[in-house]
Amino acid sequence: MFRRLRDTEFPWTAETTYLNNASIGPLPERTRRVIDAFTAKRAAPHLLRDRDLEAVLADARATAARFIKADVDEIALATNTSFGLNVAAGALPIKPGETVVVSDREFPANVYPWLMLEQRDVDVEIAPTSREGWPSEEYLMERLRDPRVRVLAISCVQFASGYRADLGRLGAACRENGTFLVVDAIQALGQMPFDVTETPVDILSAGAQKWLLSPWGSGFFYVRRELIERLQPALAGWMAFEGSDDFSHLTDYNPTFRHDARRFELVTLPFQDMAAMTESLKLLLELGADHIAAYLREVRRPLLEAAARGDLEITSPVDGVHESSIICVRTERLVESYHALKQAGVVGALREGSIRFSPHCYNTVEEMERVVEILRGR
Repeated sequence: MFRRLRDTEFPWTAETTYLNNASIGPLPERTRRVIDAFTAKRAAPHLLRDRDLEAVLADARATAARFIKADVDEIALATNTSFGLNVAAGALPIKPGETVVVSDREFPANVYPWLMLEQRDVDVEIAPTSREGWPSEEYLMERLRDPRVRVLAISCVQFASGYRADLGRLGAACRENGTFLVVDAIQALGQMPFDVTETPVDILSAGAQKWLLSPWGSGFFYVRRELIERLQPALAGWMAFEGSDDFSHLTDYNPTFRHDARRFELVTLPFQDMAAMTESLKLLLELGADHIAAYLREVRRPLLEAAARGDLEITSPVDGVHESSIICVRTERLVESYHALKQAGVVGALREGSIRFSPHCYNTVEEMERVVEILRGR
């Protein structure tokens, strides 16, 4: 199934070994065709009807909801991860003197919105990490006994190491302490299953341009239903209010926010990118998140075997609990190894003192075996 996908949806993989989905994911051919068709209509806007454009957004919300097992009224569309995290920082009821805890070594998108709260006299604590630079869940669990900690903000998967947080454990502690759990999921969705009915998350945000194989400018965020009407949006989009779907009465202003997560959306949204995201999400749903995760475990196997032989050092978790499809390695001559890979047509990334590989469903075990051979030569 995955090899057929490689030929039909990612034909360029015959010439390049692309292992950098944690940076930018490619577009499947079917998704590119959706964009091309939409662009042709956009060039002649008389072909675009309001109800068709709204149907594009409705389909995107519904498909995103299926993807994380949410209800559609808990989904809002966004152009990037940062938007959903800023919604959380701006709308959650955090009082002066209360604390937001953020693990150190987080991607900046999940740090700066919280640091801005210091202007409101909110304490923002950058929690220490382990010796490896991974989130210290023991420390976080200890902090989640403090009733002043109102928010824990953490990535499901860390961008530089592939460390996967135990959100079940952390989420249960958050609920017990009355703490909101806000999750940056951009490095998780698409490479592993995620079910909000089983993981106690309050707000989740994810751009779709990485593992979700979608265009820049597409993404979504989730707000737990019980929170939606408790949160006052910090920004007011003109379609965030009741009655704004009726374009024939736009000046009949109604200050009542919608009762679902659309109250947080800012329009106009990029319709063509959301249509493309929907196509990519449907492809990933066809493949199945469990199947993708199992396949990627097999793809990563040559690196694990090479580390067991002492050919390289793995700097990502491999314990089965905290591992993800991001796997980082270190060699004795790191920069030389990285450039040798580039010269051989292998695309990875240098991140925080390691070479980061992030394979997806179109990669193969044979490609990873070739990576090992190149690294062994260095």
